Amino acid sequence: MGATNRLACYSDPADHYSHRVRLVLAEKGVSVQVIDVDPARLPARLAEVNPYGSVPTLVDRDLALYESTVVMEYLEERYPHPPLMPVYPVARGNSRLLMHRIQRDWCALADTILDPRSAEAARTEARKALRESLTGVSPLFGEFACFMSEEQSLVDCCLLPILWRLPVMGIELPRQAKPLLEYMERQFAREPFQVSLSSVEREMRKL
Repeated sequence: MGATNRLACYSDPADHYSHRVRLVLAEKGVSVQVIDVDPARLPARLAEVNPYGSVPTLVDRDLALYESTVVMEYLEERYPHPPLMPVYPVARGNSRLLMHRIQRDWCALADTILDPRSAEAARTEARKALRESLTGVSPLFGEFACFMSEEQSLVDCCLLPILWRLPVMGIELPRQAKPLLEYMERQFAREPFQVSLSSVEREMRKL
């Protein structure tokens, strides 16, 4: 988007919520300065623009946005091409509902597993629940090129960072999850996804 673009994204290179925003930016080919943040040592500038000091935080000139879903929807409106949400209100509503369900059903479990402060019993239970849930919905991934859609969408951008982290969460999907495994292979190979990865995230699958 040229030298005049002043877009900056404060991002934790290991965090799946930061990853989803980086993925949206990559899907849209937006030129952005990604500022890696260590959650234990927040830069002063981040505290100035975001009262919660959380990541991801997007700064677009005088505007600062945080909360990953808010940032993703802003980017969709600010950079409408290629579109990552359907045109029609009913389809858009369904996409938002899918994003909400991914958050409640899968992201919450992933957060428990990935948080070192979680009790081991809670992590084990969450790991089992996530594996079983993903395996159970796997047939849905055989019906469309993307998740519940023929077109790439914000729904995929929410889901893929979780799927990328399965190895570090200690989750191996069974053979009966073949449609989901094929979806992952297809999506991970796409250029925007590869561009979205931090160096920390690349190491997650070098087993």
